[in-house]
Amino acid sequence: MFVGHFAVALAAKRLEPRLPLSALTAAAFGLDILWPIFLLAGLEVVRVDPGNTRFTALDFVSYPWSHSLALSLIWGVCAALAAAAGFRGARAAVIVGLAVVSHWILDWITHRPDLPLWPGGPLEGLGLWNSIPGTIVVEGSLFAAGIAIYLRTSRARDAIGRWAFWALVLVTGTVWITQPVMPPPPGITAIGVASVVMIAVFLVWVVWIERHRRPA
Repeated sequence: MFVGHFAVALAAKRLEPRLPLSALTAAAFGLDILWPIFLLAGLEVVRVDPGNTRFTALDFVSYPWSHSLALSLIWGVCAALAAAAGFRGARAAVIVGLAVVSHWILDWITHRPDLPLWPGGPLEGLGLWNSIPGTIVVEGSLFAAGIAIYLRTSRARDAIGRWAFWALVLVTGTVWITQPVMPPPPGITAIGVASVVMIAVFLVWVVWIERHRRPA
């Protein structure tokens, strides 16, 4: 899942408006922030396999340290502790921790059974990615709901705050919905590097947007 994770960050902003959207976005994408690091370090394995599912050409062979349920809970606790220290509040800590764990739940819905419950444990996944229409309906609905909730929580201070947000929505939606027709990535290193760069640009863009928006 991709835009579904961003939807979680957008919606969570309403639960605690003082939390920066960048922090919520980093939490919601937390497992995917760790994944390319572990991939490039050789701790996890992916291979290019066109047709692995109808929505993606990637076969997630092994990613227990970033994407097992047990480790996602641990990463969630770590993020919650960091949020408690940084934002001085139990509510903020709980929201950030749950945003991290939500990543595994949403991936469990979309992935085929390749998500381990714990390193070396059983693999789970409902396989929504095997249906392009189903993926578009489910994840697209989450994305639309997240946008609607965020717009009731945040208002643009100026034109940048308005158009930078909608530009991010457009770019994010386009990258997501074109995945089934995009050519497969050229190699594993390219996947890891591209993932790191994309996430970094995404987070910088979110920070820029919030500098030009205010609570509703």
